[in-house]
Amino acid sequence: MTGPTEAFALGKAAADAGYRLEAHDEVVSTNDLALGRARDGSLSRLWVVAHRQTGGRGRHGRVWASPSGNLYASLVLIDPCENARAPELGFVAGLALFEAASALTGLHHPRLSLKWPNDLLIDGAKCAGILLEGHRLANGAFALIIGIGVNVTQAPQEAMSLHAFAPDATPARLLPLLSDEFARVFADWAQAPSSSDAHFMAWGQRAHGIGSQVRVKLPKGDVVGLFHGLDRGRLILDTSEGRKTLDAGDLYVLDAGVASRRALA
Repeated sequence: MTGPTEAFALGKAAADAGYRLEAHDEVVSTNDLALGRARDGSLSRLWVVAHRQTGGRGRHGRVWASPSGNLYASLVLIDPCENARAPELGFVAGLALFEAASALTGLHHPRLSLKWPNDLLIDGAKCAGILLEGHRLANGAFALIIGIGVNVTQAPQEAMSLHAFAPDATPARLLPLLSDEFARVFADWAQAPSSSDAHFMAWGQRAHGIGSQVRVKLPKGDVVGLFHGLDRGRLILDTSEGRKTLDAGDLYVLDAGVASRRALA
């Protein structure tokens, strides 16, 4: 296993597309540092990566354990799209992360899957998470920070690492794959008509629990229903009270053993 001092580099396709890299040994948070760079006037398409974080976080401010041996990366995008479409880039990042992890481990769906809205799973256990944060800058520009944390060689209890399936996996070997895949998927998304749902369809084909009974935890209570598909990133549930569409929540599969790949609505 390569040590934590292994040098980071972007993939060739990402570098050719104008993406840049800022690498660190240790930071408080790559998302916070990326936002600082955006506020200082950094151009778009900057990857900020680190071997360790002392204050990593996930959704809802949850602590993200950040030991050496894993990938902590944040991508700065300046005015990447209309603000209303910014949440779609979480699904773009998810597709890129799935393909990079698949290339490194040789795993495919359903063993490797995307959990709505922002996690990567292996055999149902969390392997990576994505955090989107949007900020209006002083000059009026909109900065979107896409934070990605991946358990490459280390994983908390009940979670999973890529190393369990790819003994030579390291953060430095994952980053070129991830950066190239993001550059490719983002370019495809940006060039497609805004009405296109191709990327949501692709995400759904890799989804965890599609076709299964699921429970979604919401601030006002749980909702149970059949995971039918996605409506431009929103979760479609067929419940006893009819079809519902949810913007966010924590999803838990109740009958993963009988999950099937149903067509998306």
